Amino acid sequence: MEKVILVFLLAYLAGSVNFAILFFKIAGKSDPRLSFSGNAGTTNVYRQAGMPWAALVFALDIGRAMALAALSRYFIDGEWLAWIAFFLVLGNSFPCFHKFQGGKGVANYLGFTLLVAPGAALLAAIIWVSVYWVKRIPFIASLFMAATLSVGHAATFQWALPAATGALITFALIFFNHGSNMTQYSKDRQASETDEL
Repeated sequence: MEKVILVFLLAYLAGSVNFAILFFKIAGKSDPRLSFSGNAGTTNVYRQAGMPWAALVFALDIGRAMALAALSRYFIDGEWLAWIAFFLVLGNSFPCFHKFQGGKGVANYLGFTLLVAPGAALLAAIIWVSVYWVKRIPFIASLFMAATLSVGHAATFQWALPAATGALITFALIFFNHGSNMTQYSKDRQASETDEL
């Protein structure tokens, strides 16, 4: 059990290293959490610094998550891997190295799933593109992606209780992280409907 707890802690600490915040600081840019959505994730990096920076942050998040997944498989049973993903997303969302204000965790969840359940990761990416093509709203596409990744984690391990519970909790965390997006979206829709009256 001690080994599992240590891997959980490692996952949280790894997720707490936020590449968007670090690289903005290196580049002499303002903290990405101070503008737009206040989020230190790929979409907000794209809004503030453009595609190259966003692509770099996204690639680093994916790479870090895949490396953690590969390492974790040597130390714990497969059905507990969904909980490693949870602690990785938790670290990205509430990083101890950055005042507990980070990103949404979606890219990290995708990267982790690429190694654990590659079919689910591919399907989730296709769903993200499809939903975004229809709605043109990144956070809605991201929620569909996260739901697909969670189902993929649980299904990969035949819905074993640790896997299914970890997958559900991870999706719940990502859903919670998008609370401000959902609130703003609701306000914008209400304002739009009022203008039409």
